[in-house]
Amino acid sequence: MTERAEHTKPTAETRQADRADAQAEHGAFEELTPEDEQAVEGRTPSPGVAEHYEEMTERGANQQGEGRITE
Repeated sequence: MTERAEHTKPTAETRQADRADAQAEHGAFEELTPEDEQAVEGRTPSPGVAEHYEEMTERGANQQGEGRITE
C-alpha cells in the first residue's frame, strides 16, 4: 500500500491559474492545419470504421432511459 500525500492548501497563484483556466474558451478540437489536411487528402477510412459509425449513430438515436439527452 502506498502512503497518501498530505493535503495542502492551494496558493493564491494556483487559485488564479485555476480561475483563468475555467474562464478560458474551450473547444472540441483545433482547426486542421494545412499540413494535416494534406496528410489526410485522398485517404478513406477502413470499411469497419464506417460500419461502426453507422451502428453507433443508430444506437444513439434509439437510446432509451436514464442518460438520454433531451432538449
